[in-house]
Amino acid sequence: MKFSVSHAAANWYIDELGLKSGDHLRIFTKIYSGIPTVFPGYYLGISIGASDDAHFKAKVAGITFYIPYNDDWILNDYNLRIDLKDDEAQYNFTEVS
Repeated sequence: MKFSVSHAAANWYIDELGLKSGDHLRIFTKIYSGIPTVFPGYYLGISIGASDDAHFKAKVAGITFYIPYNDDWILNDYNLRIDLKDDEAQYNFTEVS
């Protein structure tokens, strides 16, 4: 299972959220409403803030993007890459073979 963030997507988050070098962006699972996933009824949310329980991490453009341990199940059988498409962050899940 891999987690990655493109430089274009990282820069988009920096611009959209006013992030500064050293900031952390938490990506977490939630039950309804948010960023769609490959799991029906489960979505992703984001919040700014550091945590000691980061399981998957990607540091790009000075920002640490992470998924905490209690949400790491979302990548049990998938890789997640965050890219930029049409000036929006795009969350691409690919099945691990």
